Amino acid sequence: MKDTSGLKATLTGADRILVIGCPGSGKSTLAKRLSRALELDYISMDRDFYWLPGWRKRARDEIDRLIATAVAEERWIMDGTGLSSFHLRLPRANAVIWLRLPRYACLHGVVSRAFRYFGRNRPELPVGCPERLSLGILAYIWNFERDAVPLIEAVLRDVAGKPVLQLKSRRQMRALLDLLRAPA
Repeated sequence: MKDTSGLKATLTGADRILVIGCPGSGKSTLAKRLSRALELDYISMDRDFYWLPGWRKRARDEIDRLIATAVAEERWIMDGTGLSSFHLRLPRANAVIWLRLPRYACLHGVVSRAFRYFGRNRPELPVGCPERLSLGILAYIWNFERDAVPLIEAVLRDVAGKPVLQLKSRRQMRALLDLLRAPA
């Protein structure tokens, strides 16, 4: 994020923003902070679409229906990578923020979050879905660069011309928030 010329205008002019990245990268935290800075409605894919109380996953057709309804709105910021729903979300987004933090940072993020909220609900999850940590999520994070990144890159190539901002550290995320808070 070396060259910020035009970045503030791009984001303040965007009515619909996707925040994507590996679990533990800080998608929810950044999206919530950006929602306040940009006055956009915050949408959590985990809370609003995927999960029901007791960690029961919604049916795919219901997930797609909920996403289609949400993205039809005029102003929002949505956190979550959800590769299977890119076809619904990406065409409506004005901008994408892709958190490309190193593996160790994502592992640290998800473990820290698990300790902070273990057995309790965090705000990005529906009631009845207490925080947990599994080997499955750790393996997903470990293999994210190999397995998910090529798919994300392919989808983003198909929408050439849409602004995609890649942030590679928590410092860059803080700098983005500072930039948006700075007077014009």
